Amino acid sequence: MAVSTAFGWLGRRRAVPLVAALGVGVLALGFAAAQWRTVAVQTPVLDHRLGPTNVAGRVVGVEVLPGASRVTLERLRIGQLSPARTPERLRVRLGGKQPRIIPGDWIRVRAILSPPPPPAAPGAFDFQRQSYFRQLGAVGFSLGSATVEEHHRAEGFAAFGFALERLRQRISERVVAGIDGTPGAIAAALMTGSRGAISAEVMANIRDSGLAHLLAISGLHIGLVAGIVFFGLRGALALVPPLALRYPIKKWAAMAAIAGAFAYALVAGATVPTQRAFLMIGLVLLAVLFDRRGLSMRLVAWAAFAILLFRPESLLGASFQMSFAAVVALVAVYEVVRDRRRLDEAGPPSWPRRALHYLGGVGLTTLIAGSATAPFAIYHFNRFAVFGLAANLVAVPVTALWIMPWAVAAFLLMPFGLESVALAPMGLGIEVVVRVAETVAAWPGAVTLVPAMPVWGLAALGLGGLWLCLWRCPWRAWGLAGVAAGLAGVAVTVPPDVLVDGGGRLMAVRSASGTFAVSTRRTGRFNRGVWLRRVGQDAEAPLWPRQGFSADGRLVCDHLGCILHAKKHVVALVSRPQSLAEDCWIADVVVSAVPVRGPCPAADRFDLWRHGAHALWLLDNGQVRVESVNEERGRRPWVVRPAPRQRSDSAS
Repeated sequence: MAVSTAFGWLGRRRAVPLVAALGVGVLALGFAAAQWRTVAVQTPVLDHRLGPTNVAGRVVGVEVLPGASRVTLERLRIGQLSPARTPERLRVRLGGKQPRIIPGDWIRVRAILSPPPPPAAPGAFDFQRQSYFRQLGAVGFSLGSATVEEHHRAEGFAAFGFALERLRQRISERVVAGIDGTPGAIAAALMTGSRGAISAEVMANIRDSGLAHLLAISGLHIGLVAGIVFFGLRGALALVPPLALRYPIKKWAAMAAIAGAFAYALVAGATVPTQRAFLMIGLVLLAVLFDRRGLSMRLVAWAAFAILLFRPESLLGASFQMSFAAVVALVAVYEVVRDRRRLDEAGPPSWPRRALHYLGGVGLTTLIAGSATAPFAIYHFNRFAVFGLAANLVAVPVTALWIMPWAVAAFLLMPFGLESVALAPMGLGIEVVVRVAETVAAWPGAVTLVPAMPVWGLAALGLGGLWLCLWRCPWRAWGLAGVAAGLAGVAVTVPPDVLVDGGGRLMAVRSASGTFAVSTRRTGRFNRGVWLRRVGQDAEAPLWPRQGFSADGRLVCDHLGCILHAKKHVVALVSRPQSLAEDCWIADVVVSAVPVRGPCPAADRFDLWRHGAHALWLLDNGQVRVESVNEERGRRPWVVRPAPRQRSDSAS
């Protein structure tokens, strides 16, 4: 209202330059925030494999994994590294029997360290970028048990951070002790955000059934906690007439709900969805304090502005994109429904009607949020849960009406050692959700794998969706054109014909039927999984023939390597140097896992060393398009450049 009044006072001619100036200013602020953040978090990053070596540091985080644990260390001392080259933080996986380690402890461990791994293929998830903004300069695994040299000790603000991490760890331990097995691991995830203890099989079922959002602490969980505190406290105060009649108990309840939601957000790890949810819930409750309407698109905009101002890298993450896509779509539909809803209720609504309205609301919310987040899930994870609506119709009410109220009760009872009273019924509700996930994930066709969407497709879809949701005029329908163009990006995407990992140890070729076959299953399991997921292949990739022809006749192999005949191209896939002399003359392209010393059209071992994994497209016009991980990313601060090699190892 204030903005429209100002524009009316200025007049249309003056308002247009003002809007343009504001747009340029906000754009400049965004670039400045991104530059500041990039420089502020810059720290040394390990550029080569190191170890076994001694590592000592202070524990800032402990993650419980199935059969192991993973610790994040700071204030590092690493053998064979000078202080100037020592990373700010590193993450080490601890296997076997380990002492009890809590945040703030100083430990020493012998480990093998590596740089954060690069993307498995051009356009794949960039763990190096994520690690850069987390100031994570190395990853590794331990050799033997760690030694706790000094128990937790910190001063100033750091002491609060460590105390919070220790609190999260103690809550997780007490929850797991109170609920056995998978329900306990999921309960710990819902209460503290720590999902590492959930087995891979259970996580796969939850993901394939469309229930993964229940484990990501976001608007559902923060809203439920705030709502339980708000309505519970307000109802309790309403039972005391002197308080209810003389004091603003609604505002008291709103302040308590803000405090409860903030505490839960801290305990849950304060991830991007959690931050967004708390900012929005907090503004809604502040509106209650000032007798204003809180839920609006402006609320979403302010939450996004606050997060992007201080964490601009969040824009590129799946959590930010999916979280805000769901909220923007829900608010847009809510505004339409709110203006048009006219229910015929002559008398008080009956319980069956209320139940049907609630289930209808759950179904509509799931349908809207699922539709809004599906493109981003396809882009980042190449998966679409077909029966997510059916699973959510059961799991969301159970979570909202049973699991989360008992979780709040467990938090309140935990200081008195009585949390088991609430954890037992909470575990029963979680078992229901697990059974729903198992059942729905087992249905035929529960998951559809979709090939990778290009970046321009995601951008078109995002802009089209924003246009559709933000406008209230008839031309909002034009946004459907952007959405359609983005979805068309999946249809026009052509997968590569040849893939090679960054070490030359794993290769894959596309057959005439479109499926990929790989050179080996002994190594590169993670990269192989990423490749197959990005091309939409759900079956395990077949192996290349050791001798003779493949089933489609395009690939012929012997003990020295393989020759691929595709689209009038001859591609030599070399695994032994003895075949180079012949292959370099008969092949159009040579992909070699061994050094190529003479002139030869090759993406050889040293090119892989410099540029990472490669993807090759064999075009019908006789040309070959080559993309590599590092060339696609450019010269960014988070791109790890390998350490210089000896002169004898230089590229040809």
